[in-house]
Amino acid sequence: MVAVQHEKGGRARIMDAARALFGSNGFHQTSMAQLATSAQVSVGQIYRLFKGKEDVIEALVQADADAWTVTMQALRKQLDAGALTIEQTFEQMLLHTTEEKDEALSFDILAEAFRNDAVRQTIGELCAGFRTTLREFACVANRDLTGEALDAAEEMLLACMFGFGHRSLSRPRLSAPVAAHRAAQMIVAGLKAVR
Repeated sequence: MVAVQHEKGGRARIMDAARALFGSNGFHQTSMAQLATSAQVSVGQIYRLFKGKEDVIEALVQADADAWTVTMQALRKQLDAGALTIEQTFEQMLLHTTEEKDEALSFDILAEAFRNDAVRQTIGELCAGFRTTLREFACVANRDLTGEALDAAEEMLLACMFGFGHRSLSRPRLSAPVAAHRAAQMIVAGLKAVR
């Protein structure tokens, strides 16, 4: 039992160190030795827990996907319970994307997805889960959405999530809460206007 807990703790330390190092130095610029030193483990332990850096980045993507799934499910439950309006749901969703602190890491992961099929597949599965929930949210805003209009709503909402998650480089004029609030208003108004 102690060995299993030690391995779980080592895995968590490696992932935390990778998140910090990959975000500041870049994925390809971070050596396994740097990762081991930062995680306070041996390089051998990294290789016992992960096949290589690609597995580490895949584990980061999976951890983020799992966390996002929990967030989206919680929003859906609040919406279904009447605790949030659809506008508040979109606002909370967009605001959550701006709270992600690993913007540089996110760009590095997206770049790695073009080179690494496992990372690409994990991101695709994450987005597939988002797409289902986003379609449901769009239909709450406008029950008449179907076909191509619903497909377009799904694409637009996913693009908003990606865009809000990477807005710091665009020199935004609005604070994240104000931008999320106004965007949510516009999203709901736009969805309601589609016939």
